[in-house]
Amino acid sequence: MCENKKRRVVITGVGMITPLGTGTEKSWDALLEGKSGIGHITHFDCSNLPVHIAGEVKDFNPADFIEEKEIKKMDRFIHFAIAASQMAFEDSGLKITEKNAERVGVIIGSGIGGLPSIEHYTRVLYEKGHRRITPFFIPMSIINLASGRVSILLGARGPNSAVVTACSSGSHAIGDAFRIIQRGEADAMIAGGSEAVICGLGIAGFAVMKALSRRNDEPEKASRPFDRDRDGFVMAEGAGIVVLESLESALERGARIYAEIVGYGMTGDAYHITSPSPDGEGAARCMKLTLEDAGISPEEVDYINAHGTSTKYNDELETMAIKNVFGEHAYKLAVSSTKSMTGHLLGAAGGVEAVISTLSIYHGIVPPTTNLENPDPECDLDYVPNKARKMEVNYALSNSFGFGGTNACLLFKKFKED
Repeated sequence: MCENKKRRVVITGVGMITPLGTGTEKSWDALLEGKSGIGHITHFDCSNLPVHIAGEVKDFNPADFIEEKEIKKMDRFIHFAIAASQMAFEDSGLKITEKNAERVGVIIGSGIGGLPSIEHYTRVLYEKGHRRITPFFIPMSIINLASGRVSILLGARGPNSAVVTACSSGSHAIGDAFRIIQRGEADAMIAGGSEAVICGLGIAGFAVMKALSRRNDEPEKASRPFDRDRDGFVMAEGAGIVVLESLESALERGARIYAEIVGYGMTGDAYHITSPSPDGEGAARCMKLTLEDAGISPEEVDYINAHGTSTKYNDELETMAIKNVFGEHAYKLAVSSTKSMTGHLLGAAGGVEAVISTLSIYHGIVPPTTNLENPDPECDLDYVPNKARKMEVNYALSNSFGFGGTNACLLFKKFKED
């Protein structure tokens, strides 16, 4: 499709499930109040592990969203994906009919997928034998069953896919869905990320990498991006889903428009399996490509929802990358890491943070970076410390960077019809 014929794409529905609560309003309100969703692990006995804290979703009841008989056929990450997709879909007011079903698609990413189910049925296999494994084990474990289940539930027969790019999965899913609508291959897409791997294997795996915070005695203060005393990220679970729609479709049905998505960039570091490239080169290039895709200058960006994981290398190198891209304007930007309150939702992080960026534009307020008490001298930008800030946000950039050196950035814009 020719450059001048790319279709405009807007966000008409949002859905969030985070450790701050089930439902967009619960999570959003808690973020603005600077609340923490981090606590002691209750999903399993973690007493023999060095890490005892995580961001669990404690108020989620799958029966509120899924038929009782179907619940046990799915892993928790699929429960979250279905619930957040229903929220976003209902919020959008979109209806799927025989006429438009083939023009509505689903892309939902996850970094790891059904790890708790894999852990559980591995134990069953070796303790009780193969006949005790449920025939639903494979469908409950594989990542594309999140998008598959959502499409079946809603009757969306358009493009259907799943993205697996570690902590960039949710952002890549939304970016890929954006491109599909831009090209005219669909009129609406349900997209985002879901993750639920707070289990023995998940916590132990990241713990032995020394990636997780061990501030077990102060869970609410454990996630502290850009702070000198940070000691790793806090694993969390949940989902973030948006409904993307062509502008023509949204206007035709009189939909509420939260924001427009105008830029998407993706790059690879080609450097290391877990560490970002030196000087944040891959992240900087990704941000630059996103701005170029949108056709705007760096000075037009008002807010960045940072990847901000609360790890030494990410926070310093992301800060360096932002300075590289934005120059002097970097010090005029509002930059916050909402992972300080939600923890790190891995493959769902980009989806949740896309919703947060969209709501920041729509409501004119930016969530804070909490627990920023002793700023790292290498992290010297305006991280909106500890208190939400009312401000006009015309452009918001959302960053996601994952293991394997995979990077994704999304740029959102305040919607104007002209």
